[in-house]
Amino acid sequence: MTVPDKAMDKPLILVVDDSPVNIDLLLDILKADYRFGVAKNGLKVFEYLEKNRPDLILLDIMMPEMDGFEACRRIKSDPELKDIEVIFITALTDARYIARGFETGAVDYITKPLKAAEVKARVRTHITLKKMKDALNRQNLVLEERIHEKTAQLKDMFLATVNAMAMMSESRDPYTAGHQQRVARYAAVIAGRMGLQPDRIEAIRIAGMLHDIGKIRISVALLNRPGQLLQAEWELIKMHPAVGYAILKDIPFPWPIAEIVHQHHERINGTGYPRGLSNDEILPEAKILAVADVIEAIISHRPYRPARKMAVALKELKDNRGILFDGAVVDACLKSTDFLEEDQDGDLVDPMSAVAGGVGKVYGSQNL
Repeated sequence: MTVPDKAMDKPLILVVDDSPVNIDLLLDILKADYRFGVAKNGLKVFEYLEKNRPDLILLDIMMPEMDGFEACRRIKSDPELKDIEVIFITALTDARYIARGFETGAVDYITKPLKAAEVKARVRTHITLKKMKDALNRQNLVLEERIHEKTAQLKDMFLATVNAMAMMSESRDPYTAGHQQRVARYAAVIAGRMGLQPDRIEAIRIAGMLHDIGKIRISVALLNRPGQLLQAEWELIKMHPAVGYAILKDIPFPWPIAEIVHQHHERINGTGYPRGLSNDEILPEAKILAVADVIEAIISHRPYRPARKMAVALKELKDNRGILFDGAVVDACLKSTDFLEEDQDGDLVDPMSAVAGGVGKVYGSQNL
């Protein structure tokens, strides 16, 4: 059985002084409660600190080779050592020296000749403060870890809720299943190609997953009816971005999700809907989502037509670059064609499966 060394539990103090008499006196005053290291000049301090981390340094000022002020300055400028507390012990009582000591980073100042009660009290105070600071730092680390875990749980709950909302809006017929997820995926790829920050890419992905939630108030028969829509029916369908905004606007997302959804059918020349916004009136995220939505609409199966090739969708974007669609977004999309074509090949084999195409019809690059 190993008996623990209780002495190792005592705080470690480094005593730095070029006088053996002063070193012996300090050790005699403090030996009952502390462990010690000794350095006889400023340079020796750093040899000692290469292998040891004392809880406190008692540092003389007037020493050969390197004085206490310079030693303290170097300690406090080293990221690995700066948290070690330093108390100056010196016969220099002039206020200028005391002020200089504090300016270099010392926490206290004990003057010679040494008084045992004062030395014990000041050392005990700063050792106690260090213990409290260390305990607080440990508690902060535990708290940060718990916050991280809780944040991860909340994020999982948030994403599960978003997925549930997306599935709810797509669950009414096989032609809507998977549309929003694919638009979200395409939009995130385009945003990444444009060099957007991860947080903005996540906002675009979430908006993509929910962009057609307003269609929940439109009958499936109308969304999937073959043939030309009546003008009144078309006006009804064009309400879905505003309906989506109304559903989402009071949810405290960390991004303007509701407004992105509201704008995903706007076009930069002002011919989009529901508000006819143009150019800088449209959020960059909504411009990206608009391009991704058009691609998915064209390459997906519809009740009134089969899925079209990616080349058809890309031609539509090229023909309307700078007219309906933001030029930078179209350019980024064209640089992502390998991913998009692979995604089309992999996802759209069976249009009636759970990952089948989206909803609506295409009217002059105004997909439903």
